[in-house]
Amino acid sequence: MTARLLAALLFTDADSLTAAELGDALGASAGSVSTGIRSLIHTGLVERVPAPGSRRERFRLRDDAWAALYASQNRVLRELRESAEAGIAEAAPDSPAKRRLADMRDFYAHLQAALPGLLSQWNR
Repeated sequence: MTARLLAALLFTDADSLTAAELGDALGASAGSVSTGIRSLIHTGLVERVPAPGSRRERFRLRDDAWAALYASQNRVLRELRESAEAGIAEAAPDSPAKRRLADMRDFYAHLQAALPGLLSQWNR
């Protein structure tokens, strides 16, 4: 449902849509729309927008959605790197598991270090 909501917000010609409009367009329940929208807001892809004269919330894809999504990934990358480090501490010396975990740690450390520069380049 989250992917369907994202697609609906990507392809709409409207500036923003209400949850009811999204539900109607997708043939989805209010609960599934609500859950999906919360997820998209949490990831930074979607934002609530004011609707003057209406009590209904409206939603739209953020102008900087893709950069916001990856900016929030730094936390995830850190957690994955830290998980690998914890596994390395527990793995047997010179074991295949330790080598795989070290590769995982190094990969996520590299991404974590590179991501801010990439986002800065994109914003420029």
